[in-house]
Amino acid sequence: MNRESIYKNHIPAVTAEHELNECCYWFIFCLDKLLVENNKDKVSIPFANSLQELSITPARKQYLGTFKGHPCYSVEMPQNTAEIEGMSLIGLRALYGLVEEDVFLLAGKALQIVNWDKTHQYCGSCGTETYTLEGERAKKCPKCGHISYPVICPAVITAVINGNKILMAHNRNFKGNMYGLIAGFVETGETLEECVAREIKEEVGLKVKDVKYLGSQPWPFPNSLMLGFTAQYESGEIAVDGVEIDDAKWFDANTLPGLPSEISIARKIIDWYIDKFKEL
Repeated sequence: MNRESIYKNHIPAVTAEHELNECCYWFIFCLDKLLVENNKDKVSIPFANSLQELSITPARKQYLGTFKGHPCYSVEMPQNTAEIEGMSLIGLRALYGLVEEDVFLLAGKALQIVNWDKTHQYCGSCGTETYTLEGERAKKCPKCGHISYPVICPAVITAVINGNKILMAHNRNFKGNMYGLIAGFVETGETLEECVAREIKEEVGLKVKDVKYLGSQPWPFPNSLMLGFTAQYESGEIAVDGVEIDDAKWFDANTLPGLPSEISIARKIIDWYIDKFKEL
């Protein structure tokens, strides 16, 4: 479950203090797709002195701090921007595996900041145009004083273990034979452990015990923080809700169905299970 910290190469900041002619990394988005430079079978983040050098006039941009010692920005690109030779737009899911993991994680952070900035130009309380607070990642209303920060939605995802078997479920939106883990957003007023128990009861009808934290992953689809858990089966028979989940079964480490992408914490948890139980 361990991964290299994004902060090994990224130092976050909100106020730019670099030289104007210094080369920067530009995380540029259009309709949630990232602009990348193409180099045969590899892609890279544009690295240039300015957006003008890339022939881009931004709708908005936000300073992110530094990456590998160089300034980096998130940028919202207007939809009518002409195609740029040698570059293309790519979805974040497709980006995974084409770049280093910390680049992927920083791109996810950049996308969330772009979307937050775009959707908080006006106060959600009174409708007045907001302004960006100096030195903070925040928008403030000059009329009513309401302050908005980037939204992060916590969600739990759980490996339910019964002996040496793991519960895996087929979401109605999954393609083919891919199965995953039970997951859901945390509701107001509940703990993470209560959310784990509620989601499992609602979606597959089982009662669990011994809920334990395993790890976490930022998940920019669109703005989640996935919190991974394990739980022990206590009682009940599998009864899928038929709304989100249309099938769920117990599997052992030798008979697993199609698995989620390696990009996801779901896969990391399943790999943890395989390592723990494959010899049993």
